[in-house]
Amino acid sequence: MADTTEQNTAGAPRDNRLGALWLLASAVLFTGTSILVKILGQSLHPFEISFFRAMVGLVLLMPLFYRSGGIKAGIATQVPALQFLRGVVGSVAMFCGFYAIVHLPLADAQAISFSRNLFIVPLAAMILSEVIGLRRSLAAAVGFVGVLIMLRPGSDLMFSIPALTALSHAVLVALATILVSIVSRYDRPVTLMFYTNVVGALLIAVPTIFVWQMPTGREFVLLLLMGVLAMAAHNCFIRAFAIGEASAIAPVDYSRLVLAAIAGFMLFGSVPDGYTIIGAAIIVAASLYIVRREAQLQRQASIVPQQGH
Repeated sequence: MADTTEQNTAGAPRDNRLGALWLLASAVLFTGTSILVKILGQSLHPFEISFFRAMVGLVLLMPLFYRSGGIKAGIATQVPALQFLRGVVGSVAMFCGFYAIVHLPLADAQAISFSRNLFIVPLAAMILSEVIGLRRSLAAAVGFVGVLIMLRPGSDLMFSIPALTALSHAVLVALATILVSIVSRYDRPVTLMFYTNVVGALLIAVPTIFVWQMPTGREFVLLLLMGVLAMAAHNCFIRAFAIGEASAIAPVDYSRLVLAAIAGFMLFGSVPDGYTIIGAAIIVAASLYIVRREAQLQRQASIVPQQGH
């Protein structure tokens, strides 16, 4: 078997084994976060859960500011309007994701969420003016067929608020991903995380006032734990793709679907039906093809300048 440690075009080492382990850790932590959100959603509104998620994130960011030159240096941004827009999009996406987790079976909410990779294709073409080839366009179209199968055309689920909210979450995450690719050209990662959480806390605080319910001691502990797990999951996710090649380690991320199905069955008694399984399989296959095709095009683009040198 070939060694998975490679050199990328910039000369930085790539370790796909370690990247896959970080991604698996993020999958476990994201699943743990989803479980806590679903448990908390039995007594607290998703707005309140989202508010605590943002506040815990802000607190956990404080040590990073000192390592990056202090709070003033950490929050300095060259693109404040874009940071605010990205914060708004990310905050609404987070709420939609939590709402879907509370009101849908975990496996369904997770599977619909993964359609975000499909929405990135048309959004990249519209916003970044990327040229999207026929193969990726067809793969995205096939993936959307999987989404439709999961939503069960003609059923009450297709036009239900939880299902539409889950789909909105996928669209907004895709848009947030595009915005991150733009903003990261100007600001540091800690700055992006700061604005995500501070805009989220301020924005979600308003509706939270109207649904506020004082958490019990147990709920407060679970809210803190949920916030910690969510931040740890994002940290592992970022480390995974910083170390490993996206095309090689991306399949590991879909272990979240299996973990969500197991957790949903063991803790909440929900069993994925045939529509969920078939639709999720189509979404995963289409998403993986898009990731691998993107990696192939990037490799070809990096070879051309070297040949012309």
